[in-house]
Amino acid sequence: MRKLYLVRHGEPAFPNGEKVCLGQMDLPLSTLGRLQACLAGRELGEKGITRVFSSPLCRARETAAFLAPEVTVLDGLEEISTGEWDGLPFEEIRRRWPELYARRRENPLLPMPGGEEPDTARKRFAAAVDRAQDSSRGDIALVTHAQVMDLFCAQVLGRPFEEVRRSRVGYGACLCLIPGDPYTEEARITPRPALDRPLCLALLDAAETPEPVRAHCLAVAEEALRIAAALPPGMDVALLEHGALLHDIARAQADHARTGAAWLRALGYDAVAALIQRHHDRDGAQLDEAAVLHLADKCVQGTKKVSLAARFAASAEKCRTPEARTAHERRYQAARALQEKINELCQREIVR
Repeated sequence: MRKLYLVRHGEPAFPNGEKVCLGQMDLPLSTLGRLQACLAGRELGEKGITRVFSSPLCRARETAAFLAPEVTVLDGLEEISTGEWDGLPFEEIRRRWPELYARRRENPLLPMPGGEEPDTARKRFAAAVDRAQDSSRGDIALVTHAQVMDLFCAQVLGRPFEEVRRSRVGYGACLCLIPGDPYTEEARITPRPALDRPLCLALLDAAETPEPVRAHCLAVAEEALRIAAALPPGMDVALLEHGALLHDIARAQADHARTGAAWLRALGYDAVAALIQRHHDRDGAQLDEAAVLHLADKCVQGTKKVSLAARFAASAEKCRTPEARTAHERRYQAARALQEKINELCQREIVR
């Protein structure tokens, strides 16, 4: 009994970060979209899939590349054409086509101006699915798009379109179907594999983390584990390692701690997200995983281990205003309090 995995592509890189009506406008994946695709690759890599097919659109092909080294691009799997609405912000659509916009709220199967008829899109998608099955054996994956997935599933599962649409899978998630007459839905998979070191490194690669930052993350993880090993039992060492490996995943972004945390939270890793968000500016003397990560990060400059005082002295040069210098001193004193607490607890100099 073969299985068919319908995989929705990862989040696209919407222009200026604003969601638009997206049909066949060819957008690449956002950074979060690549992370979602990376998780899908790990999750589905354990399913025994023999072949991966992809829509010709860039966001689908980029997603499929995380699933298999060889991907068959298959015409017919692309998203429904949205005609004149393609790429337009929804507020602009509402303003320019108020009546049709309102009617589509009640009946989303109404075609858009110059767009593809839903039944036409469903039929060419179904024909592509048939071609994929006829040209392969075993379980296969098809990386495609939300609207055509909904149209196809409503037909083959015998469900109302609105019901299918309301429960559509998110970016990077998939439906597992068993072909037949009718098809059977076996599972919905939102990839959230358990984090481990190889997956954390794969996520850094998917985020296109620069090599010096990647090397810094590895060095911080090593230092964090060294500190944790000297402390009494009770530290979640796995959580600490994953947080350390991923703490600078968004280093190239503004407010990188908050951005990196937002990515990991969106992927479903709330505990790691909390560490990432707190690693850059850690107040208080509570000795937890966030404290150890914060100190480890402050004791590694690039990939070189340095003293806490030396690291803060180097960063003080960047503080140009009285407010910045005050905040810097506050962070230094908080880090020193943690340093003293660890060294006193261990009765030796663990953190220099």
